[in-house]
Amino acid sequence: MDHIVTLDSRQEAALQAVADKFIALHKGDAVKALKEMIVLNGYLQERLDAVEGRRRATRESSEYIPTSRHG
Repeated sequence: MDHIVTLDSRQEAALQAVADKFIALHKGDAVKALKEMIVLNGYLQERLDAVEGRRRATRESSEYIPTSRHG
């Protein structure tokens, strides 16, 4: 893991409620819910990486501004 998140009690309660609903969607199967969440997170990470790649490419291409020397 790259980053550890610390939640306050309100955030923890909200996260627990969402987790309970997500598990309920999977008929109480926490492992099945976890597997789907891992897949979804992977998909979202791929999309974020693609966006970041486009931003980086745009930024790098805009950094190079050719100058002409007319004398």
